[in-house]
Amino acid sequence: MTVRVATVPASRPFVDTLARGLLDEHGGDPAALARVRVFLPNQRAARALREALPRLRGGAMLLPDIRALGDDPDEEEDLGGGLDEEEDLGPDGLDSLVQRAIRPLERRLLLAERVRAKQPDAPGAQAMALAAELARLLDAMQIARVDFAALDDLVPDDLAEHWRETLEFLDIIAEEWPKKLAERDRIDPRARRIDPRARRVRALEALAAKYRREPPDSPVIAAGSTGSWPAVAELLAAVAGLPRGLVLLPGLDCGIDDASWEALDETHPQFGLKTLLERLGVDRRRVPAWPEAEEEEPPRAALVRELMRPGATVEKWRDLGHVGADAVAGLEAAACPDARTEAETAALAMRRALEEPGRTAALVTADRGLARRVRAELGRWGLEADDSAGRHPLADTEPGVFLRLVVDALARDLAPVPLLALLKHPLSRGGGARADFLRRARQLERACLRGPRPAPGFAGLKAALAAARKATLEKDRTPPEEDLFDWLGRLAADAEPLARALAEPSVALADLVDAHRAFAESLSTGEDDKPAVWGHDAGIACRKLFDEFAAAADGLRPIPGADYAAVLDDALKGAALRPVRDRRPRLFVWGPLEARLLRADLVVLGGLNEGSWPREAAADPWLGRHMRARIGLELPERFVGLAAHDFAQLLHAPRVLLTRAATADGTPTVKARWLTRLEAVLQGAGLAPGASPWPAWRAALDPMDGPPRPVPPPA
Repeated sequence: MTVRVATVPASRPFVDTLARGLLDEHGGDPAALARVRVFLPNQRAARALREALPRLRGGAMLLPDIRALGDDPDEEEDLGGGLDEEEDLGPDGLDSLVQRAIRPLERRLLLAERVRAKQPDAPGAQAMALAAELARLLDAMQIARVDFAALDDLVPDDLAEHWRETLEFLDIIAEEWPKKLAERDRIDPRARRIDPRARRVRALEALAAKYRREPPDSPVIAAGSTGSWPAVAELLAAVAGLPRGLVLLPGLDCGIDDASWEALDETHPQFGLKTLLERLGVDRRRVPAWPEAEEEEPPRAALVRELMRPGATVEKWRDLGHVGADAVAGLEAAACPDARTEAETAALAMRRALEEPGRTAALVTADRGLARRVRAELGRWGLEADDSAGRHPLADTEPGVFLRLVVDALARDLAPVPLLALLKHPLSRGGGARADFLRRARQLERACLRGPRPAPGFAGLKAALAAARKATLEKDRTPPEEDLFDWLGRLAADAEPLARALAEPSVALADLVDAHRAFAESLSTGEDDKPAVWGHDAGIACRKLFDEFAAAADGLRPIPGADYAAVLDDALKGAALRPVRDRRPRLFVWGPLEARLLRADLVVLGGLNEGSWPREAAADPWLGRHMRARIGLELPERFVGLAAHDFAQLLHAPRVLLTRAATADGTPTVKARWLTRLEAVLQGAGLAPGASPWPAWRAALDPMDGPPRPVPPPA
């Protein structure tokens, strides 16, 4: 069987190269191009290809059938690896697609319920955290296609007793989880629920089986994937064996020496491609560039190859004469003292790129804090970056903060600080004009919240307000307005159902959600009789989340009312607001994984510190390293290799700025291992990255010449 595999060298922009190859091969026949099916790793790459084809062709056109193999399970209702329910996959595959993937929030709530059953005294925050860890383990086992029965014989007799207790806890996902899904199906007979990762894996397996059974007549291209999921690797093998199939690898290094290739380990960027080629039975030296041969390897490729050289062959660093000065052309580095300076430096470099017509700039980072800072700094010039990789958690949006304050104020018995934070929130209206509501809130503050703390609850506030009124009358001062008592009484009546539910030792989660929604709506309703909390994009997203919250809570066991705040925070932090995308953006913020296949004229690689990029391997609370290896789960080093692949791909961009912060929150950081290796290689070759002007330019933005000039106090 002939296996068709090619690669797009890392020096070329992957999506544009793929688009040009498709146009060269099929562009003369629009109908033929429309019959081509292209699989890409994620939705961002799929969108980029849909935009690149008409841009390169110079007009509207019929697009190929472009599908995503994997993505964030929150992003698409269809989690079938780019498949839909109309596809004829045969009985097994079709069954996996008809089943609806359970939503992430519903899954966390169900797992948290099982955690409470095992540990009845666990606080709400702890139960949700353990549920999140169980969900991660569940995903890892389903992606690796590990049978839950492997857990039964995992602990030998010589291990500590607490490991046995841990495995008993893991019965939640091994035995109880399938039963729980079946119970949910009985609650809603129209739904046939399946775990999101399981659904995607089964759909990928079904499509691979279909391609082996019934090879299509039309071309099929699987592009940009390294096959890190076994099910994806199985599909790639099926596509490579099709008569008109092609697997297009991202950045295979065909120039690496044989000794280094044999010495690759999990931390090397080429390890995933090596594993895939071995599965396909393809010699890397026979993998051609696509769509045409590379005339000459760019100078940067030799630098990246040496930078990523396996430890077993680093003795070859003694001779780095082949790494010439051209390798660092367009490569700059900026070591910044702190995170704020790094954000300002990156934003300034991106802003400068816009001075050249048509040029684009992208910040690529795994540090979401840095991404937020850079977006804020771009606001200095009124600029917005297309940030689809990092969305805003709903917990940090205006309605998300309001919804959390509603619960926090009542859960803390109307303590002055959380109460005033709620009353002064911009969404608090109380059924009338915002100005009138704020005036009464300030009167309440002056009357009884600036001295000794009132007794708990609305009863305590009313008593304190009455005492304040009496005291002012006795001293012939202006008392609080009489209608302030009526205003406070209306507020108390609206809040009473939620306050009562939060105080209950056992209450249905659905009742808590309903009471919370009702009070939030009444408090945020203004003169137009519309709840402001559900307004605009963030409010619409919060309302959708509450609808999902209410549906997921149906049928769950009661919880202590005091746990609701933790459950709410988990729900809001686990959901995201996707900003409206500019259709013609020139500034981007990308995560490393999606940026692997994309390219901008200027690429800023930010947050290059250990623990950020690559991320620190989080300790698995359930299984030790040897246990994960024993049952076939990937070890943390594998994810370091994937991060290294992303970094190596991006380092091939024509213009690259490398940034890091020497301190984070006042604590010294450790530079990313790739920066340390880069410095060693450049020193051995007698080279250095270009001097970056951005730190000096950044300092000129906010000069601190002369003594400080205090601003006069407000009058």
